[in-house]
Amino acid sequence: MLKKSAWISGSIATVTTIAAAIAVIPAWADSNTAASHHHTPKNVILMIGDGMGAGHRQAIRLSKVGLNGNLEMDNLPISGLVHTSPSDSSATVTDSAAAGTAMATGVKTYNGAIAVNHNKQPIPTILERAKQMGKATGLVTTSQITDATPASFASHVTNRKEQSEIARQMIEESQPDVLLGGGEDYFYPVGNPGKYPDTDKQKSSAPSHLVKEAIKNGYTYVSNRKELRQTTSKKILGLFANEEMFIQAPEDEGATYQPVVPLKEMTKKALYTLNKSKNGFFLLIEEEGIDEMAHNNNSELTLKSGQAFDRTVGIVKHYAKKQGDTLVIVVGDHETGGMTIEDEGDSSHPDESGDGLSQEDGPFPIAHSSKTFIIDWTTGNHTGVDVPLTAMGPGSKRLTGMYENTTLYDVMYQVLSDR
Repeated sequence: MLKKSAWISGSIATVTTIAAAIAVIPAWADSNTAASHHHTPKNVILMIGDGMGAGHRQAIRLSKVGLNGNLEMDNLPISGLVHTSPSDSSATVTDSAAAGTAMATGVKTYNGAIAVNHNKQPIPTILERAKQMGKATGLVTTSQITDATPASFASHVTNRKEQSEIARQMIEESQPDVLLGGGEDYFYPVGNPGKYPDTDKQKSSAPSHLVKEAIKNGYTYVSNRKELRQTTSKKILGLFANEEMFIQAPEDEGATYQPVVPLKEMTKKALYTLNKSKNGFFLLIEEEGIDEMAHNNNSELTLKSGQAFDRTVGIVKHYAKKQGDTLVIVVGDHETGGMTIEDEGDSSHPDESGDGLSQEDGPFPIAHSSKTFIIDWTTGNHTGVDVPLTAMGPGSKRLTGMYENTTLYDVMYQVLSDR
């Protein structure tokens, strides 16, 4: 069997150590706070593992906790299965824009659309609805903050590629209280590299200086881990990379997953900040690395980013259990790569997927076991299979069963508007 790479045994421990080194002690960490006894629905936290299907969740589980363990995201009381297809005359399989729009607005649309319908008219998003209710709002991602998924909650454009316009709308119009991720290039004008140097492939492209505009609008701007830790502002713009907060590429071609600020740490800061709102909040948390690494059939970094996402789910679960007033939803927006899990083959069972991008990867160790598993891929694109969802908190029982991705909007809106 042809193998792309061997498992790097120390990678998981390294990421765990980095993610654990967090200076801020959240206000909600004290179990004696009054908020811990408040059970009227107040907050919604939507966690999206971009591209994460059932195969990804199983592979992450095997590599992180083994055959007899459960991930943080799997150890939630409510589960469902979500249909992801777009409303697109030319496509059966969704992209992240149409999927994000469905969850953010409750309306199906065409691939590439950001919170607009088939007539290219804007549709109010759950983040905008929450803001109208007087709630705080936030977006956290390891991708560009202007990428399709976060963009679908805080902007309206007919094409997801309009990232500078998405950035403008975020800063001048929707104004989430917390914006943490990559995508610095879309906030700085041409010729101004910002905090992260331009490269041949990554260059500042905004028509105006949106960071200056953000500061005028009350944001505190941070560009690294230390600055994020130190700020106590109620309104934060954090940009930690030119584009995504990782390097995507096929295995053995320079791909890395080492965000300047780990997702777990960005999430802690977001919770610490948004928790100050007496009226509650809406928060989107996205791990983009799962999708991007799966597009390249990079099994090792798909697992690494998936484990980072699961550790972040653990932080959110801890918060939600303390508060008792928070709906938490964990889901993929679609599946990427057609990932499946197999036993290691032999001469009588060769790699039927061939020697190209979609060849088998592994073997990878199953945690707390002498066993191993193989990851096999069928494509470098998205697929149309349903994705698993798990949830906890007020309103979560409504997410039991099988349903369209638009149902998430309906449930989130009901919880946020519950008096």
